[in-house]
Amino acid sequence: MRQVIALGGGGFSMEPDNPLLDRYILSQSAARKPKVCFIPTASGDAEGYIEGFRKAFSAFDCIPSHLALSRPPAADLEDYVLEKDILYVGGGDTVRMLETWREHGLDRILRQAWEQGVVLAGLSAGSMCWYEEGVNCDDDGQANVVQGLGLIPGSHSPHYDSEPEYRRGYHELLRSGRIRAGVGVSDGAGIHYIGCRIHRVVGSRRDARIYGVEAFDGKVAETEMIPEYLGTL
Repeated sequence: MRQVIALGGGGFSMEPDNPLLDRYILSQSAARKPKVCFIPTASGDAEGYIEGFRKAFSAFDCIPSHLALSRPPAADLEDYVLEKDILYVGGGDTVRMLETWREHGLDRILRQAWEQGVVLAGLSAGSMCWYEEGVNCDDDGQANVVQGLGLIPGSHSPHYDSEPEYRRGYHELLRSGRIRAGVGVSDGAGIHYIGCRIHRVVGSRRDARIYGVEAFDGKVAETEMIPEYLGTL
């Protein structure tokens, strides 16, 4: 079963005292004790980010590991990735991340992992990467289109409610026809895909929201989706 869980923002790095989304990701693996690999490429393999992941996931019944492409594992990269149950991609510089993946052939391996049933998850850069296109905002708040891996059709913007430049930039790109229709996902919200279809929308906060976003005749329309609050489960 091909699965992607795309978070607008949240998880251990943004909500350290709220493990609801991370628990949800873990629960989607059929493994009794899933092997979870964190991929922090977008942060430049920041040691603090890796340590934060290991600290958070050591509290769960799983086997945490990480893949730092700046310090590749001694094992064959394809074998190392494909033997995992869950791949969890962190946030940061989306463009640099995708370029680095392509240099190492990780883009191809990730598609193979998806096709073989490894659960793919992530936030921010680690969520937009799974789509055909994503909204990337630079330090000046300028929005640009990023070409993702194309596992999920359409486009994606993370941080949709918390960082105004993402929503504003996404609308500008849609009105000008430079990006496909897609989804804007707020922090604390996630979309769980099975195949290329939305299976479930979930949230770690009661006010988390997801929006279907498209443009008609130069005007942007939003369709609000209210995630299932995971705190009630």
